[in-house]
Amino acid sequence: MVLCVISGFLALDHFANADEQLMLGAATWLILIASCAPLGREDRARTVLVVLVASCAEVLGSIVLGAYTYRLDNLPAFVPPGHGLVYLAGLRISQSASVRRHPRAFVLVVVAIIAAWGAAGLVLLGRTDALGAITGALLIYVLLRGRTPTIYAGVFLVVAFLEIYGTSIGAWHWAASAPDTRLPTGNPPSGIAGVYVLFDVAAIALAPRVLAALGRARALAEDRLART
Repeated sequence: MVLCVISGFLALDHFANADEQLMLGAATWLILIASCAPLGREDRARTVLVVLVASCAEVLGSIVLGAYTYRLDNLPAFVPPGHGLVYLAGLRISQSASVRRHPRAFVLVVVAIIAAWGAAGLVLLGRTDALGAITGALLIYVLLRGRTPTIYAGVFLVVAFLEIYGTSIGAWHWAASAPDTRLPTGNPPSGIAGVYVLFDVAAIALAPRVLAALGRARALAEDRLART
């Protein structure tokens, strides 16, 4: 479903103006909300945190630094909820029966894909992709040492599709070099999914703490209300 939404909405965005992008954004939010309905509290909290962290990173990376630029030189309304859908897709991939049976093999296959793509970006592709090789190496480290590598591997597969498809149809494009550096960058960088994984790492780590803090705040509010 997520891949259909990504490919369909990006195709529509290719012809959309700013107002029509708002409609696509509203539809994406509705799909994300519906997708979160059957989830537990912690997974919902993780999804919300992914959207918040990723949205801040989008503003910094695209609007402020110009590492990549969207077609209309803005932040399309469907992008923030799209990050939530990408996380949920990676989560569902990690929960599939085949991945559960062979988690190590799944992660190693994804590691091989990342390594091959990174090497190709350095010597074979049209634009030298040093940034992709660096972020790809960091992503491989997280996959091999992280606490939930199957989720990260699933997210990589979704992001790889999203980046290749999105840049190929001109929904956005990456600058030739990383901001304020001479570090050459692919379009898209091969290991850019490593940045997405950082959003997930933050969400997975923070979600229990956020829920606990909200629980304490609600208990405190109820206690004060009872006293009054």
